[in-house]
Amino acid sequence: MDTSISQGLNKEGLPVQSIVAARTATPGDLSLLAEQVAQVPTDPGCYLWRNAEGEVIYVGKAKNLRARMRQYVTLSDDREKIPLMMQLVASFDYLVVDTEHEALVLERNLIAQYHPYFNVDFKDDKSYPYIALTKGDMFPAIKYTRERHKSHTRYFGPYTDSRAARETIDTLRKVIPICSATCAEWRRVRRMLERQLEDAQVIQMICAQKGRPCFDYHVGRGPGVCVGACTPEEYKQIVRRVEHFLSGHRSEVVHELTDEMQLAASELDFERAGRIKRRLDVVRGLDDRQQVDFASSIDIDLVGFYREETIAGACVFCVREGRTIRSVEFILNKGFDVSEVELVEGFLKRYYEETADIPAEIDVGIDLPDADVIAQWLTEKRGRSTRIHRPQRGEKHHLMETCERNAHHALMRYMMRTGYADERTNQALLQLESALALPQAPMRIECFDISTLHGAFTVASMVVFTNGRADTSQYRRFKIQAELSEANDFLSMQEVLGRRFAPERMADERFGKRPDLLVVDGGKPQLSAAISQLKELGLDIPVCGLAKSDEEVFVPWDDTPVVLPTGSASLYLIKQVRDESHRFAITFHRELRDKAMTVSVLDEVSGVGPARKRALMKHFGSMKRLKAASVEEIAEVPGVSMLVARAVFDTLRASQQAITT
Repeated sequence: MDTSISQGLNKEGLPVQSIVAARTATPGDLSLLAEQVAQVPTDPGCYLWRNAEGEVIYVGKAKNLRARMRQYVTLSDDREKIPLMMQLVASFDYLVVDTEHEALVLERNLIAQYHPYFNVDFKDDKSYPYIALTKGDMFPAIKYTRERHKSHTRYFGPYTDSRAARETIDTLRKVIPICSATCAEWRRVRRMLERQLEDAQVIQMICAQKGRPCFDYHVGRGPGVCVGACTPEEYKQIVRRVEHFLSGHRSEVVHELTDEMQLAASELDFERAGRIKRRLDVVRGLDDRQQVDFASSIDIDLVGFYREETIAGACVFCVREGRTIRSVEFILNKGFDVSEVELVEGFLKRYYEETADIPAEIDVGIDLPDADVIAQWLTEKRGRSTRIHRPQRGEKHHLMETCERNAHHALMRYMMRTGYADERTNQALLQLESALALPQAPMRIECFDISTLHGAFTVASMVVFTNGRADTSQYRRFKIQAELSEANDFLSMQEVLGRRFAPERMADERFGKRPDLLVVDGGKPQLSAAISQLKELGLDIPVCGLAKSDEEVFVPWDDTPVVLPTGSASLYLIKQVRDESHRFAITFHRELRDKAMTVSVLDEVSGVGPARKRALMKHFGSMKRLKAASVEEIAEVPGVSMLVARAVFDTLRASQQAITT
């Protein structure tokens, strides 16, 4: 039994019924693990997969523990990371609870305790900034902090930008004067009250007579606790307003300040009315800066994601009373190496565990299987109903797209700031050198792809990656010259490689130097064609083929394809190379096909020569627009008469009818 788990759970008061540790197996021995899983109960709970060293590498929850864990040991879980993870598993623990909701809470606590490698978590697992109210004091103060453990303090956040948190505090104190925890005079009064809390009224009188006013009180950002200018009852009203303001519910604050301003004006206290008006101007200035508003007054969070291969960006738009009051961005330690559902659910559990600001609705970009369970957990934490929703149209859907774009930009900024892309590229090149048994790291990679339509308009692309990055100046494209009655990738690949690596091309500086790795898009047939052609040319260039279906890498020296680890930098790079060559080839193929179709149709029109064809295409920009044009619109093209325009229109219409029939 893992006693550290047992003690931690008992301390937290979680309803654990049993904890069982499996007998240690050889890592990857799924048969022994399957025997042990067969003894696991069918109750709700959490499971912890451990490696040979006993380290927890993954934590999950389940409504039925045995059924869920069986999916792992039988490899029937279709997530890409599972085969790799199960190769490392040597034992497991499980913990039984009463409900699926309790399992979710327990799962989040265990992830926070162990930080398992295969679970979704923040990439930079530091403590984030919060704005805190010290609710345990008679005169609660506001402060900027990274702590998250004091029970009598209310926290607002998290913020990912410390400057934004500090600016929010500064703006708030302009609107609602409140003591700051950094104020020396506030700390002095706090110490006096802690020593003699029963004499609070006496202390207030002492402050009123002998107190030293702090600087904030002089400039209107402090209520004057230090000089007895504010009673505990008046201060409670200030704290309540601060909580509403930080929660995004500013309308109530605005209404109260407006009433106070009107009351001060009616009493001819114009100086006080002027101060309140300036505070109202600050609040309205915040609203003027909002770029995203809803027509209705709603409280929602929109959570968007953008994924790369092993990393992801997340962005949260906090909308209160129909206005976006805050956006926060995070970097996650998983990307395409986990499912989108796992990524989204993992983030929601982590984020809303750490924030007290939970809205009535949380919008995400996909449907979540555990949406009801997460919503129940959030409802209990919030004290009011919360739902998980996927917007599919309207202003929420539009704002969700904006949120996802911001997640993309956040990820790109992180990668640039940390040099993450360069580090990953270096890893990829070294991994490819090892996995493909190359003599050196492939600093220059060339990839070839064939695109054809039943043997017509057959073209080939050559893309080049230098030092792991696309080198577009070295891209080349080829028209296949062999006459083909049907698609023949074998002959097409032989031809393009024969032309690329012909002696005159190898000597041509425009084609660059000899590649360190040659990649052909396809499996064994394309690889065989490449090897055959290179042998004929007397060249010894490392070559491999990449199949589209299972992302298997075929090599000349082994009949069994090389399987690069899912989520690895090497797989990401070689797929990027393959996809770029495919894009470049198919773009050229479509250009030739569209051009041929355009020329062939217009060549049938009497009175339309090369000059008029160019004029027509320049005017309309595409064949699609020309086909949609009326006779009068065609006649507007310079040099095209009404008679010729009618001939063009009739020919295009007849051609379109022939295609549809």
